[in-house]
Amino acid sequence: MKVVAINGSPRVGGNTHFAITEMGAELQKENIEFSEIQIGGEHIRGCMTCGRCSENKNEKCNFVDDKVNELLPLLKQADGIILAVPVYYSGIAGTMKCFLDRVFCVAQVNGNIFNHKIGVSIVAVRRTGGSITVNSLNNYLQEAGMIIPSSNSLNIIYGRDIGDAQNDEKGIEIMRTLAKNMAWLLKKD
Repeated sequence: MKVVAINGSPRVGGNTHFAITEMGAELQKENIEFSEIQIGGEHIRGCMTCGRCSENKNEKCNFVDDKVNELLPLLKQADGIILAVPVYYSGIAGTMKCFLDRVFCVAQVNGNIFNHKIGVSIVAVRRTGGSITVNSLNNYLQEAGMIIPSSNSLNIIYGRDIGDAQNDEKGIEIMRTLAKNMAWLLKKD
């Protein structure tokens, strides 16, 4: 079994990465292969609704000048996907939003290739907008027919500056519980 985490934060090694790492450690304890892909800070254009992915049905976006087509096969092969972002202005960070719009569009028009995969959304937040952002990320998972495990609270970890999330005991507990529940679902075949 394999889980891929998509890190939408432009801060390499920041609080979003910390939350992902907490989940990854729990998944690896359950003998689940885990990897993190950093896309925050990449130049990824938004969907232009050109419709070519729907016409071509080749599991690729028509735009080839960024990492979207490179990462689509990795996500298709994964059994579970973690969507992780920092909260900027009460929403999904820009690069991640562009990435998700294109990836999930291609997945849907090519036979709904993420259907029945396990998907979770996690956010790192300074103060507000966490629940709104989790809900926005979950919309992608739900529309793709993915199965969403819960934790023991909203999937939010708090911290502004790099390293602050390490002091959020409840947030760490949430990430670990979420990973354990994700592992349990992955093993329910």
